[in-house]
Amino acid sequence: MANVNAMTVDVEEYFQVEAFAQDISVNDWSNYESRLELQMDKLLTTFADNNVKATFFTLGWIAQAHPQLLKKLVSEGHEVASHGFMHQHLSKQNADVFFEDITKAKKLLEDITGTEVKGYRAPCFSISADNDWAHDLIAKAGYQYSSSSYPINHDLYGVPKAPRDAYRLSNGLLEIPVTTAVLGDKIFPAGGGGYFRLLPFWLFNYLFNKGQQGRIANFYTHPWEFDPEQPRIETNFKSRFRHHVNQKTAMKKLAKLCASYNWTSMEQAYLTQDHPVLGDWPSVASGQYMAPAV
Repeated sequence: MANVNAMTVDVEEYFQVEAFAQDISVNDWSNYESRLELQMDKLLTTFADNNVKATFFTLGWIAQAHPQLLKKLVSEGHEVASHGFMHQHLSKQNADVFFEDITKAKKLLEDITGTEVKGYRAPCFSISADNDWAHDLIAKAGYQYSSSSYPINHDLYGVPKAPRDAYRLSNGLLEIPVTTAVLGDKIFPAGGGGYFRLLPFWLFNYLFNKGQQGRIANFYTHPWEFDPEQPRIETNFKSRFRHHVNQKTAMKKLAKLCASYNWTSMEQAYLTQDHPVLGDWPSVASGQYMAPAV
């Protein structure tokens, strides 16, 4: 229980997820029933019951629709960070569109909460290894840290050669990867999301415990993961499965995870620590960096 880890929540509606991007146009988002306040009540109750403070990476679109929710998060001692404005995969954006999106989101979140927004997380961890502008623009927009990389192989995201520990890029931005575990010569996801719902708790906890040994762990989840009553979206089997798997048991597992470790916000967990400078993003993401001395 001695380690302090970071609890994070990507605040988005069930109809905004990347798995449904081919099925639902952003122009139709307002036509869907919002489930966010119900879902957030469940999460915040579980966090309060277990003395958990968290970072909520919130979409600007959500902030616009639910400003009182953001004020509640701040009043309860949580950190509000940015998930961009429109939850669009970076492969669908150029540099100008991306910079406008993250700048607009930061300003709105700050205007609503009255607090500085220090962190950013790319939708679907979609900053690829060969992207040479996103992290520079995140720093230019005034963010102090990013949590936009998951060093695993995945069909929707992943930079498997990137470091597993938090590090600074040469532009000064702190990048905080989602937690992974090494077993043998393989890297396994251990930071939440669908893997947390899919795996039995004992197995996920084993991976998470391995992943957080000697480091601050970075766990993430979404409000919709704990709402089995949400409307069903017409989509393919793979997307339907990965979105809905084990939603009925997810909150019980989350409460157990909250009780098993100490949790705080990204700001408190990482910005209070020193981190090595490894280089620019393309070289770091491709594994061409000098590992810091232990």
